[in-house]
Amino acid sequence: MTTLATTGSGSGSAAGGTLSRDALAVLQPGFDGTTAPDWVRRRIGEGLASVALFGRNVVSEEQVTALTGELRAERDDLLVAIDEESGDVTRLDVRTGSSFPGNHALGAVDDPALTRGVARELGRRLAACGVNFDWAPSADVNANPDNPVIGVRSFGADTDLVARHTAAWVEGLQSTGVAACTKHFPGHGDTNVDSHHAVPRIDVDVKTLYERELPPFRAAIEAGTRAVMSAHILVPALDPDRPGTLSRRILTDLLRGELGYQGLIVTDGMEMRAIAGTYGLEQGVVLAIAAGADAICVGGGLNDEGTVLGLRDALVSAVRSGELAEERLADAAARVRELARWTAGARDDAGAVAPEPGIGLVAARRALTLTRSGASVPVTEPVHVARFSPAPNIAVGDETPWGVAAELERLLPGGTAGTYGGPDAGRAALAAAAGRRVVAVVRDEHRHDWMGGALDVLLAARPDTVVVEMGVPQAPPRGALHIATHGAARVCGVAAAEAVVAG
Repeated sequence: MTTLATTGSGSGSAAGGTLSRDALAVLQPGFDGTTAPDWVRRRIGEGLASVALFGRNVVSEEQVTALTGELRAERDDLLVAIDEESGDVTRLDVRTGSSFPGNHALGAVDDPALTRGVARELGRRLAACGVNFDWAPSADVNANPDNPVIGVRSFGADTDLVARHTAAWVEGLQSTGVAACTKHFPGHGDTNVDSHHAVPRIDVDVKTLYERELPPFRAAIEAGTRAVMSAHILVPALDPDRPGTLSRRILTDLLRGELGYQGLIVTDGMEMRAIAGTYGLEQGVVLAIAAGADAICVGGGLNDEGTVLGLRDALVSAVRSGELAEERLADAAARVRELARWTAGARDDAGAVAPEPGIGLVAARRALTLTRSGASVPVTEPVHVARFSPAPNIAVGDETPWGVAAELERLLPGGTAGTYGGPDAGRAALAAAAGRRVVAVVRDEHRHDWMGGALDVLLAARPDTVVVEMGVPQAPPRGALHIATHGAARVCGVAAAEAVVAG
């Protein structure tokens, strides 16, 4: 695709300047560092209406507040987006683990008022930091237990449950003036492929799609969600040729036309291999806007000025060549600016929300499911915590700590801990325990044969082993005490450690 060198630098016709500003307006780029780079400030002045924060941009809430203040000095109504689902996917608490349990834990409790309260407190914290746009919640129905990328990010496998909690989460978050972005339309739950790596395919009939996947999105729309995020998934029943993010049938005909949604449509991360590896980043962005998307999420990996300028120029070039209608780009930019105006007008709402700093731990405690066997006896001495750790998916990341070791050390000082993986994990953990009682921590045991084998070894030698499942509790409970936390947030680890000691 032809690259234009001057479209955003102030040269050229007034029409060219408008086109360039619109092209910048639809981008939601990330950047490197914990302060505002000069190039980001400069592009905000030229029309950039959004930026995105990732874990690499976060040190503390005070630092994020200072960062967003720097950015808003350039544009008061700037959209500052973040991927803060709470639970396993956290950016605000990236260094400590989330102060809030994720969707699966909230679904396990099944108290929409609690879900609304958790999202409200999360929104209050985000708003206090100057973040006004959250790429959450996940409205995916986790229909496939082997799903490698959704799992505990979903409220559950029951459509009605997911729908009512999606609505409650949207209502709670947006009551603080932070815009919700319900994802991943038209539903990423029935996949066994991670779209970070390839294009997932959902082979369901239209009836199943309408009855199982779409109701949570309908509920979110009725609750007033300000944004919806598209999924990079191929759904042949809707469009046999293009994934959701690039499909006019899915974004324009179904989401806008049939479901009547008129808010912002945001793409999932465009660097993901499902798009960039199949269509190319620049062409994928053009196709997404043409299909009906309004905002382009980019920056999880490519976070430099050159990427922003390349995408801006690709959009301008596509309009000038006739590949992309100028009216479509202008409409997308207008929707971005409309959401920016809403967040600016709603900014004071967070100050009226009473803080509930303990609600996350309350919810995590309520989400626990405990199963005891005949070998269950209280844990009164220091233990060996054996964490069986699978490779994290990209959405979760590998920088956020998880488990129960730190909290158990606080409650029972003098213990030991280790992380294990592979076919010899059970024997290695048993040897490291050196006679201590073992607390085995797993994450999605049902998806990892080696993990189940490690528990077999441990339980054969030490029937008094406590098992803590911090993923989807799909495998049958076993161990002297089996604790399902329904997620690996920090507060889930705290609640589990309390339960271990309480017996």
